[in-house]
Amino acid sequence: MQPRIFHCDRLVKSEALNHHGTLFAGRSAEWFVKAGFIAAASVLPAKNIVCVKIHGLTFTKPIRAGEIARFESKMIKTGRSSLTVHVQLIVETTETPILKGFITFVHVDGRCQRLYAHYLSIQRAFVHLSLDTQKSEKNSDKNIHLQNINATILMMSS
Repeated sequence: MQPRIFHCDRLVKSEALNHHGTLFAGRSAEWFVKAGFIAAASVLPAKNIVCVKIHGLTFTKPIRAGEIARFESKMIKTGRSSLTVHVQLIVETTETPILKGFITFVHVDGRCQRLYAHYLSIQRAFVHLSLDTQKSEKNSDKNIHLQNINATILMMSS
């Protein structure tokens, strides 16, 4: 399966602000989990998914009222009964993520009692490095100075 990227836009309104006039971290985390859940529910029934861990949730910049918060979520890993989703938040004024992290969900029965294997897998990626090198002017031909490392992501089916 080829994972899709899901977008979930939210308008930051005054009721979502903290005492500093920026987006409250608790509201951000709520929207973060919802965005991740949408990615997980795209491949499994929503009634059989529960969140077990939010990890690496990092804020890098405040978000002000009136900004549009775009959450992007993508499933990046599958286990026997788990799914891990990467979520990042980008606002219109910048292209760099303001918030990013991971969420792990598990596949359970209808009463949230037992873990069930979901039999999902995603295409695995590996990084192919191409090295552009140049001989160092100060040293002999045996010493090579690395100028650039260009990484290309190649998708391979599992």
